[in-house]
Amino acid sequence: MSNTLSTDSIGERTGDTVSADRYRLIADKIEADPTLLDIPLANIARWLGNGHSAVKRLEGWRRMLLDAKASREGMEKLLFILRDQDWESVMWKGYSPFPGILNKSEIARLSWNSRH
Repeated sequence: MSNTLSTDSIGERTGDTVSADRYRLIADKIEADPTLLDIPLANIARWLGNGHSAVKRLEGWRRMLLDAKASREGMEKLLFILRDQDWESVMWKGYSPFPGILNKSEIARLSWNSRH
């Protein structure tokens, strides 16, 4: 099964599907280049320094990201959450510290327009 997306089908896709594809691409990029973990860690530090209200959730992400940097098991857990669509994983992604991982062309390719 290929992870590549058909640009012809994006117009028919839901926001949830596109979001899941974005997180799978983020996971693929982090798996290929673990130094990318420095981006969400910097985002978290900056956001908390600016008084972000979701301290508990961002600190949870920080622990998970540091575990991913420190061990294979930590990395596997992070990649699982990024690729998973179960309720708990989706809730984690609601406080995503991953802006900056995807480039503009990747974001554009994984965009969608609501019909509402």
